[in-house]
Amino acid sequence: MTCFFIFIFFFVSGFCSILYELVWLRLSMAQFGVTSAFVSIALSTFMAGLGLGSWLSGWLIRKYGDCIQFPALRLYALAEFLIGVSALTVPYELKFGRHLLEQIALSSSVSYYLASGAWIALVLIPACTCMGATIPVAMLAIKQMAQTEDERSFSFLYLANVLGAVTGAIVPLFLIELYGFHGTLKIGASLNGVLAASAMALTLGVSVVSAQSPASGAEPIPISRDRRILVLLFATGLTSMGVEVVWIRQFTPFLGTLVYAFASILAVYLAATFIGSQIYRRWSREQEQAGAFLWGFLGIAVLLPLAAADPHFDLSHMQRLLLGIAPLSAVMGFVTPMLVDRWSRGRAEQAGTAYAVNVVGCILGPLLSGFLLLPHFSERWVLFLYALPWLLMAASLGTISRPSREPGLGQRAVGYGLATLALIVVFKSRSFEDRFRPAEVVRDNTATIIATGEGMQKRLLVNGIGITELTPITKIMAHMPLAFLDHPPQKALVICFGMGTTYRSMMSWGISTTAVELVPSVPRVFSYYSPAAEALFSSPQSHVVIDDGRRFLERTQEQYDVITLDPPPPVEAAGSSLLYSKEFYATAREHLRPNGILQQWLPFGDATVRAAVAKAIKESFPYVRVFRSLNGWGYHFLASAEPIAHLTPAELAAKLPPEAAKDIVEWGPERDAEHQFADVLKTELSIDQVIGLAPQVPALQDDRPVNEYYAIRNKWLNPRRWYLLW
Repeated sequence: MTCFFIFIFFFVSGFCSILYELVWLRLSMAQFGVTSAFVSIALSTFMAGLGLGSWLSGWLIRKYGDCIQFPALRLYALAEFLIGVSALTVPYELKFGRHLLEQIALSSSVSYYLASGAWIALVLIPACTCMGATIPVAMLAIKQMAQTEDERSFSFLYLANVLGAVTGAIVPLFLIELYGFHGTLKIGASLNGVLAASAMALTLGVSVVSAQSPASGAEPIPISRDRRILVLLFATGLTSMGVEVVWIRQFTPFLGTLVYAFASILAVYLAATFIGSQIYRRWSREQEQAGAFLWGFLGIAVLLPLAAADPHFDLSHMQRLLLGIAPLSAVMGFVTPMLVDRWSRGRAEQAGTAYAVNVVGCILGPLLSGFLLLPHFSERWVLFLYALPWLLMAASLGTISRPSREPGLGQRAVGYGLATLALIVVFKSRSFEDRFRPAEVVRDNTATIIATGEGMQKRLLVNGIGITELTPITKIMAHMPLAFLDHPPQKALVICFGMGTTYRSMMSWGISTTAVELVPSVPRVFSYYSPAAEALFSSPQSHVVIDDGRRFLERTQEQYDVITLDPPPPVEAAGSSLLYSKEFYATAREHLRPNGILQQWLPFGDATVRAAVAKAIKESFPYVRVFRSLNGWGYHFLASAEPIAHLTPAELAAKLPPEAAKDIVEWGPERDAEHQFADVLKTELSIDQVIGLAPQVPALQDDRPVNEYYAIRNKWLNPRRWYLLW
C-alpha cells in the first residue's frame, strides 16, 4: 500500500516539476531577456540542479545511510516542502536579481550573461537540487520497507514521474490562462505541501531498522562495474536533448510558434517516454539482455524526424509528431531506466550517480546542437551525426548483461544494414527550405533563416514561419511617428529588424537609428531585400544590435525621440507578450525623450487580445492615438507622455526630408506622401473603441499574457478540434 502512495507522490511531483520548469523559465525571460543564449543558460541551470540533487543525495546516503534510524519518507517530505516554498519565492528572487543587475554597470552582453546566469543558478539550483534528490531518497524508503534492494525501484519511480510530467506539459497551460503565472505557482506549491504532509503522515508510528542491513539470510545484490553503462547513460541524455533542439526547427513550420505547439512536442515526447518505460517494466521481469536491435533501432529513430518533417508527405500535424518524435522517445523511456537499474541494482546511492550522469548529457546536448552543430550543418546532417554512433554500436557492442560477449556476424549485419538504411533516409528526405526557389538560407545558433521570393513577393521566414514581407505598412511604422513629433528628431529605435524596411525608412530621415534584432542572422540577409544594405550598415548613423529588444531597453541609458516596434507574428506567438505588456511599456516610456512617441503595430488578433493590448497602452501613456493600417490590416498605436498634435496630411508630408518623402511612396499605394498619410489618418478611431471590443479584459501584463494562452476562451477543449489535428 505504501508503494502505491509513493507512486502517486511521484506522479504529482512529476507534474509539479514540469509546471515549475515552464513557469520559472518564462519568468526568467521576463526579467532577463529571451535570447537563445539566456534560455540555454536557464534550462541548463534547471537540469544541473536535478543532476546535482541526484548525485548529492546518493553520496549522502552512501556515507550516512547506516546512521538513518527514521523513515526515509520524512526526508522526502522535507524535500517536497522545500520545493513548494521555492515555488513561491523564486519569482521574487528573480525580480530582485534584475533590480540588482540594473544597479551594476555591465559593459557587454557577455558580462550580463555571466551575471544573470550566476543569479539564475543561485535562485534555481537549490530548488532543483531538492527535485533531483527525491528519487534516491524514495528508493531508500522503498528499501527500508522491503528490507532488501528492489533491482527495479528506480524504473518504478521514473515511470510515475514521467506519467506526471505528461500531465504537467498540458494542464498548466490552462491554469496559466485562468490564474496567471503566479496563481499557477501557488497551485503547484499547494500540491507540494499536500505531498509533504501526506508523506510525513505515512511515517507516523513507524519504526525502522538500519536501511543498510539486508534482510536476514539475504545476500546483497552485486553492483555492476561495467563503466560502459555510465557512458551509455551520458550518451542517451546527450542524444535525447540534443535532437530536441533540432525538432523545434523541423516542426515549427508545421506547428507554428504558439505555446501549444511547444507543449504538444513536449507532451508527445513525455507520453512516448512513459510508454517506453512501461514496456521496460514488463520486459525486465523476465529479460536481462538488450542487444544490437535496440541500439540500431535507437539510431534509426533519431532519423525518423527527417521523414516526418518532409513537406512532400501529406501528413497532419499530429501524425508528423507521432512519426518523428514518439519512436525515439519510447526507446529513451526504455533505455534510461534499464541502464540505471543495471547500474544501481536498487541501491539509492548508485542510482543517484547514474541519473546524474544522464542529466549531464541532457545539459550538454542542447548546447552541442544549438551552438556547435546547427550553425554549420543542416538538420539532416546533425541528426545523422547523432544517429551514427548508435548504428555503429549496434554492430560492435555486446549486451548490457554480458558486456564481454563479442558481437556475432548476424549482429554486425543488423548494424551495418541499419546504417545503410540511415543513409538512404538522409539522402532521400527533403527539408522545408527545399520548397523555396530562389532562396538564401542562413543558420545560426537560434534559428534557420530563409530569404525568398522575387520583386514585391520577397518574404522572410524564421524557422519556417513567415515573419514579414515587402509592404508599405512597415514604412508607416517609421514615418508616421517621426512626422507627428513637435521637434526635429535626432534618435530613433527600431525593435525587431525583420526585412529592415522600418530601419531603412528611419535612416532616410538622416537621424541616428538603432535597430535591435533577436536572431543574429536576420540582418545578414538584409541585402536580399535592399541593394543599399551595405551603405546603410556602414553609415555612422546606423547601429544594429543583436539582443532581446526589452532587455536592450532595460540596459541602455539612451533616450529616443521615437521607439517603434513590430513583434514577430502571430500575435499569439510564444514570448510575444513581453513586447505588449504594461511592464514593457513602462520601460519604453522611461527611454522616450520629452514629447517622444512610441509606435506599436498590432496585427488584429481576437477581440480579447486587441482590448488587452489597448488597455495596457492606455494605462501606460496618458495620450494615445489609434489608426488602422493601410488596407485595414491591424492597428498603429501612437503613445506619448504629452499630447500628440492633430496635423493634417499636408502638414505631416511637409515634415519629411526629401529622401523620406521618396521612401514613403516607394511601394505605393499612393503617388505622394500627403495622400499616403491621408489614407491612414482617415481611419482614426479612439482607444476606447478598441478596448470596448472586450471591456472586461484586464490590461495585458507579464503575469497574464492573454494573447498567448487562449485555449479555454477559444474552446480548444472541443473534441472536434482534436479530431481535426489528426
